[in-house]
Amino acid sequence: MEPKEQSVAVFGEALVDDFSTRRVVGGAPFNLARHLAGFGLPVTMITRIGDDDNGALVRNEFTRFEMSQSGLQTGAGEATGSVHVEVGADGSHRYTIVPDQAYDHIDGSAALTALQAAQPSIFCFGTLAQRDPASRAALHALLEQTDAVRFLDLNLRAGHVDEAIVFDSLQQADIVKVNEEELQQLFKWYCHTCPDTVNMECISVDTECRAMMHNFSLSALVVTIGARGALYLSADGAHLADHGTGTSECFVDAVGAGDAFDAVFLLGRLRGWTMERTLARANAFAAASCGYAGAVPQEVGSYNHWLGQWSEASGGA
Repeated sequence: MEPKEQSVAVFGEALVDDFSTRRVVGGAPFNLARHLAGFGLPVTMITRIGDDDNGALVRNEFTRFEMSQSGLQTGAGEATGSVHVEVGADGSHRYTIVPDQAYDHIDGSAALTALQAAQPSIFCFGTLAQRDPASRAALHALLEQTDAVRFLDLNLRAGHVDEAIVFDSLQQADIVKVNEEELQQLFKWYCHTCPDTVNMECISVDTECRAMMHNFSLSALVVTIGARGALYLSADGAHLADHGTGTSECFVDAVGAGDAFDAVFLLGRLRGWTMERTLARANAFAAASCGYAGAVPQEVGSYNHWLGQWSEASGGA
């Protein structure tokens, strides 16, 4: 019997960003799942939507990316997750995350059935979908039953995620990805000092990160720092930085850039790339994602361009 292809399970919110004039499907976990599916990986997205117009938009994205719907739940009378987005005159965005949405009520039993069928090698989760006890309990049930590597994208959202949820999530994780602001918040909560992160490679940043990794038994910590690239620290002593390619020459927005980075980081892990190669490719893909509107490209076929480019550059790896 041939070994089963490595797969990924993603738990969390699938929602719709409502700009009043247009609606765009999003949610950090769903962005990640769609990217992974675009790269051809088997993905099980565990989420919950309502039987409404926004839910239909989400379901259409499952179809467009040819994703399995085994983990997609539908709650009668529940509203599909939504975020109201107001765009200011200066181009700034103000987000209002709507409470009590379908993804707050993920059913643990149905989720566990989907997880057991998928048998993923990597299990991804975040924090927003833990704001309600129902979905938080479902997540804990899955974490208790899987032996997959646990990848946490912290993705803090003020007013929706408290320190207790963060603490518990860090205890459950193997690999944690944060951005620079989130790392500074973790320093304030869990470290003796809060070093300046302008120079991410300085000794004080490394020291505090490693202390935190030790306290939470993390195998790795990944920090994205926008156009300055990313930093990777591992429990075995690795300290690698890639300073990226800057932002896209035709910058549109940075929505979902972190999710794009995550997808290639996980792809590299599954494909056995070196960490140097993984960081460089993840940064390049994240930068390119800033060149189109929204979190994922409109042309699903564009993923083949990246796969082909990487294959040629590394002799098929």
